[in-house]
Amino acid sequence: MRFRNLYCAALSALALLSSAPASAAAVATVEAVQAPAWRDRGGITAPLAPGMELKSGDVLRTGPGARAYLMLPEGSRVKLGEAAQFSFYSQSMRPERSFRAALDIVAGAFRFTTGKLNKTLPREVAIRVGTATIGIRGTDIWGKTDKDGDLVALIQGRIEISRAGQATELAQAMTYFDAPAGQAAAVKPLDMETLAKLARQTEILDGDGAARAKGKVRIRAATATSEEAALELYDRIREAGFAARILSRATEGGGLTYELRLGGYANAAEAEAAAAVLQARTGLKPVVAP
Repeated sequence: MRFRNLYCAALSALALLSSAPASAAAVATVEAVQAPAWRDRGGITAPLAPGMELKSGDVLRTGPGARAYLMLPEGSRVKLGEAAQFSFYSQSMRPERSFRAALDIVAGAFRFTTGKLNKTLPREVAIRVGTATIGIRGTDIWGKTDKDGDLVALIQGRIEISRAGQATELAQAMTYFDAPAGQAAAVKPLDMETLAKLARQTEILDGDGAARAKGKVRIRAATATSEEAALELYDRIREAGFAARILSRATEGGGLTYELRLGGYANAAEAEAAAAVLQARTGLKPVVAP
């Protein structure tokens, strides 16, 4: 119940947080994106991009086959799987000293891992996964919610779960809270084979086609000979969940040509994987730039 109250308190503070100055510290930063993925803020949708700063109340969505990694300001990482919907709220003005937050997993899978260097940091985090509310302190958990119910796996640490007015404590690593839709919940042992299958749903592996802030390889998604055509392509690519940019170049005849570009890939293999997804979603024929 205590963590349920924390979650409600964080939500009630959202109005104050959203009116904070634009220079206020970000509540999270996008570390890596395996597109398609989007951020909804104030009625405006934008594709997720590495390095993007997130504000309290932002809604993140991932598409089929997608993943996203988020870094919280106190060093913890949140990993989102495909078809996920996630919101984040925080009241912490100095998260490097004391961190309070509420995470809302409306759909899909996630993993929350406390930063190794900040495990002793004063921290109160409440995570709502479907019908369950989880209170955590310094831990590693995996969870998922869908039409079949809710599941929360404790990999390391300790958590307290509130569901349907009942509280359950998980203090033993490698156990999970299984709450099928319309049925009573139960705590069960978690074996390494099952954990590996769960983790893959939120993990970005080499060759998956993820973009990161320091990636140097880019994709030429499309080209256009007019500004109007370039803007149409720009909207089309971004609606598909890819963070495109437009670059213009002068032609020999004195005109301009426009290039729609994606960046942030560590190598050609990552870019090729992302280009294949982009082509499947848009019908374009992207090319990995040399």
